[in-house]
Amino acid sequence: MLLRLLLCCCVFLLAGCEQKKTFANVDITGAEYAQKLNLTDHHGKKRSLADFKGRAVLVFFGYTQCPDVCPTTMTEMAAIMKKLGSRAEQLQVIFVTLDPERDTQALLAQYVPAFDQRFLGMYGSLKETEEAAREFHIFFKKVMPKEGAHYTIDHTAGSYLFDKDGRVRLFIRYNQPQESILRDLEQLL
Repeated sequence: MLLRLLLCCCVFLLAGCEQKKTFANVDITGAEYAQKLNLTDHHGKKRSLADFKGRAVLVFFGYTQCPDVCPTTMTEMAAIMKKLGSRAEQLQVIFVTLDPERDTQALLAQYVPAFDQRFLGMYGSLKETEEAAREFHIFFKKVMPKEGAHYTIDHTAGSYLFDKDGRVRLFIRYNQPQESILRDLEQLL
């Protein structure tokens, strides 16, 4: 009888333990940054991360005039959404502009959904953009050309992935294999 009681206690205790997940991307679970995001989406609605509780969220900072990193990241995320199939509804991809001077609501409303209709573009004033970048530890700097009027923006090229409870879990470096991102997403979904 005592053996049976001990066995039941062990099973009960083990059932309450959550297995540690092993991620391919950088695990930042418990980070004290990337906690707040309060901007306006490309539909004109004020949003925060809390609006997406119950869904995994991927946040990427960039700008629409970006020649390489931003469209590549958005294209890869669109491909991952296709690979997720019906589970893609459990993921919200958010593109935060670092160029509020040029990336208007109208421009974001064209650019972001061109990759996937479910993606959201978010923007704010320059001050709000700087606050969001600081909160997420995102570096960005306007780079003026020697000639001409078209500037570029140097910026951190990576994405943050949040679990369904709204906790930041992963930092995904630029140009990671889609399979590693998909595997990590599946663990969080």
